[in-house]
Amino acid sequence: MVASYNNVIYFVAKRFRMNPKFQNTLAVIAGIVIGSSINMTIVLKGHLLIAMPEGADVTTEAGLKASLHLFQPKHFIMPFLAHALGTLGGSLVVAKMAATNPFRYAMAIGVAFMLGGIINAFTLPGPVWFDIVDILGAYLPMSYLALKLAK
Repeated sequence: MVASYNNVIYFVAKRFRMNPKFQNTLAVIAGIVIGSSINMTIVLKGHLLIAMPEGADVTTEAGLKASLHLFQPKHFIMPFLAHALGTLGGSLVVAKMAATNPFRYAMAIGVAFMLGGIINAFTLPGPVWFDIVDILGAYLPMSYLALKLAK
C-alpha cells in the first residue's frame, strides 16, 4: 500500500509539473490535517479502550479541567498515544510528499504539534510527569521515527 501511495504522489507531481514549493506546502497541509485527524480520533475514541473515571465529564474543556484530579496514570495512555501517533502519521505523510528536504518539513510537523502540546500543558492542569513525558516523547522523536520509516 505504501508503494502505491508513493507512485500516486510521484505521478501527480510529474504529471502536473508541480512547483516544488507548492508541493511542499501541500505536503505540510496534508501532514497537519492527517496528523490532527489521527490525534482527534484517538482522543475521541480512547475511552472505548480505557474507561474514564466514574463521575468524569470529558465532553467539554471545563468538565475535563474539573475531572483531571480523578484520572489515574492509565487514563493518560490514550492522550499520549494520540499525540505520538498523530505526530508520527503527519510527519510520515510530509516525509513522503515533500519535494525537497523532507527532514525539515517532517520535523516542522513535530515542532508544530509540540507547540500544541506545550499550550495544552499550560491550559490543562494535568500532572507534571505527564507533561514532561508527552513533550519529550510524543513529538520530535515521532517525527524522527517517521523519517526513518519513510526511507
